[in-house]
Amino acid sequence: MNIIKKTIDLGGGRTVEIETGKLAKQADGSALVKYGNTMLLATVCADKDAKEGVDFMPLTVEYRENMASVGRFPGSFFRREGKSTDDEVLVSRLIDRALRPLFPEDFHANVVVQVTLVSGDLNELPDALACLAASAALAVSDIPFNGPISEVRVAKIDGKLVINPTKSDVERADIDLIVAGSEKSIVMVEGEMNEVSEAEMVEAIMFAHDSIKHQVAVLNELQAEAGKTEKRVYVHEKHNEELRERLNAFCYEKCCAVAASEIADKKLRGAAFKAIKEEFLATLTDEEKKENAFLLGLYWGGVEFNAVRDVMLAQNKRLDGRKMDEIRNIWSEAGYLPGPHGSALFTRGETQSLTTVTLGTKLDAQIIDGAIFNYDKKFLLHYNFPPFSVGEARAPRGVGRREVGHGNLAHRAISKVMPTDLPYTIRIVSDILESNGSSSMATVCAGILALMDAGIPIRKPVSGIAMGLVTNETTGKYVVLSDILGDEDHLGDMDFKVCGTEKGITACQMDIKIKGLSRELLQEALEQAKRGRLHILGEMSKTLSAPRPDYKPHAPRVYSLVIDKEYIGAVIGPGGKVIQEMQRETGTTIVIEEVNNQGKIEIFSPNQEGLDAAVRKIRSIVAVPEIGEVYEATVKSIMPYGAFVEFMPGKQGLLHISEVSHKRLDSLEGVLKENEVLKVKLLGIDNKTGKFKLSRKVLLDKPSEN
Repeated sequence: MNIIKKTIDLGGGRTVEIETGKLAKQADGSALVKYGNTMLLATVCADKDAKEGVDFMPLTVEYRENMASVGRFPGSFFRREGKSTDDEVLVSRLIDRALRPLFPEDFHANVVVQVTLVSGDLNELPDALACLAASAALAVSDIPFNGPISEVRVAKIDGKLVINPTKSDVERADIDLIVAGSEKSIVMVEGEMNEVSEAEMVEAIMFAHDSIKHQVAVLNELQAEAGKTEKRVYVHEKHNEELRERLNAFCYEKCCAVAASEIADKKLRGAAFKAIKEEFLATLTDEEKKENAFLLGLYWGGVEFNAVRDVMLAQNKRLDGRKMDEIRNIWSEAGYLPGPHGSALFTRGETQSLTTVTLGTKLDAQIIDGAIFNYDKKFLLHYNFPPFSVGEARAPRGVGRREVGHGNLAHRAISKVMPTDLPYTIRIVSDILESNGSSSMATVCAGILALMDAGIPIRKPVSGIAMGLVTNETTGKYVVLSDILGDEDHLGDMDFKVCGTEKGITACQMDIKIKGLSRELLQEALEQAKRGRLHILGEMSKTLSAPRPDYKPHAPRVYSLVIDKEYIGAVIGPGGKVIQEMQRETGTTIVIEEVNNQGKIEIFSPNQEGLDAAVRKIRSIVAVPEIGEVYEATVKSIMPYGAFVEFMPGKQGLLHISEVSHKRLDSLEGVLKENEVLKVKLLGIDNKTGKFKLSRKVLLDKPSEN
């Protein structure tokens, strides 16, 4: 058994150990990454050959967290891990987006990367180590890969940048970024911030890259010791160079003409490109078309790719005729839907989001039951991307990873301006009705407008913009694009989404397809994004500039009050009888919990009347009896010496027979009956026994002696 171990020094006595050769040896590559008590096992397997007709990278990345890794049982009915949680999907995406651009363009064999948390520490975040583990597994395999790469978390805590901080430290960070890169370049960035400047963002990314370079150097040593510097030989593409040249000669100039013709409509532009392809196909025989169907699609994509990029760089023209920093036309509407508690319609160019806000109680919160994170999530954002939004005749098949990722980015951007003291659980749902570039950023804008329409007192509005980049590595020329189209995303070198307020950035997500991105270029893209972000905020303010002064009439009302801890049982009642009856009578939802040695009660009601009634009932239960006060009492039982009456919820006292009437009574028969309601006055409270002295006769007129 040839076990190889390498150590990465993170500073401050913190080390990461990488081990290979001991576990999962039948995989093409496997590695175990250790950081304190946290251990991640990564494996990678790849088919030897690619399937016919495949011109893309069929990569599957699965990140899973075993509950046993932290000594817990799964919370599901079956008591075993089920489908991936959203958190696991998000980490899988972090790995996938970092690895995918670095596989050779002509390598099309099916590749499966699996990273599993086998041992966890509740104060360490394993997501920052997952891509390192995956890259290590690839490094010790013979699978072709233009790495190694690594991935780190960088956080700004108390003004200082820290690599891979603890979970508790991240909770108070101003910047929380996951950055992936190779020895020479950054390939992926994602994270959230507390309205930081563009300069602070660049500083954090470059600080992370310095650590990544060190880790990649260690992975290179690991790869060399494992004897895997030479990767497997493969031939996944057979080419027809004569056909490629014919297609290029026939189509390139025509595609350049379409790219420069400034056709704003996505469908018309697509039809124009398609017409060129059909014109060329008409020059081929049926046999040629059938024999070269796959290659024709591949070569056509290359011609279109080069033509669009060349026009941008040579003529400084975008596909729809805009300037490089110009934002598409924006229009929006708040309160578009009468039924939801808040709604907004946001349209930017050919991208449109219809977004709703729903207000709920604490009972509507999502229970997060993960290996590392366990809490009630009170702010939810769900993003839906139906096929019709891009004109596809395809039935929707549930939520995909892309939808989870885009929703998470919008959630991070908006969460930074959400009020912290709201008793509501809030759910935002963005339904994308049209899509031609950056629907996640439209979700941010529509989400903010819908929140303000719902009367939620957000601290500041947030907008989002997607930036693009087209470069020529030979000449060094480049253009930075604001508010990219779908085609510009597909054909460009960068997709950089930036969200923020007027003051600063709250969330970002960047994917890079080129080998290098300089500090200066990154700074330029961020500054251009800021100008676009501020423009979009200005357009949004024309629709709604501040939260509405009140919630919608049909939105649930909420009231909070604090009671002494000793009264919690009285409000709940035996077996929950009191609180259940109260909810039934008032039509409210009442949540009570012990906080800081006190009882915190939150009452939710669909109307003000029910809310007021519930508040009155609770106040009467927790109220302290006051001597001299008059109360409405209910007769509970009658004894020879008097009647026991309940004058406050849970408070009973003896109404002595002598205090019932000014007349002398020998019996209460015919005078009082059970469940009768009468007024009594509290005359006193016995200091020793706590018994209440009540009187009815003091409230009655004294009979005349005549």
